[in-house]
Amino acid sequence: MENTKREEWNNPPQIRQENKRVLAGIFALILGGLGVHKFILGYTQEGIIQLIIGVCTCGIGGVIGFIEGIIYLVKTDEEFYQTYQANKKGWF
Repeated sequence: MENTKREEWNNPPQIRQENKRVLAGIFALILGGLGVHKFILGYTQEGIIQLIIGVCTCGIGGVIGFIEGIIYLVKTDEEFYQTYQANKKGWF
């Protein structure tokens, strides 16, 4: 019993941010041209770039957001967290 307490003390649970995979994926599919999914993930610069691309191309730039939404939703929670929240990969 003493070893169990010692092991728990030496290995505290890891604290992670909330995984925003589904929320970002849905917003990317629906409002991809406005870059809302980038702002949800905390990528302000990328969100502004996506917004400008969407406005300048009259919405055709929203294809990028649509593709990213599909990518977000296909990944597992752990892959998404490691790629976009821990490693801060801004595009695709």
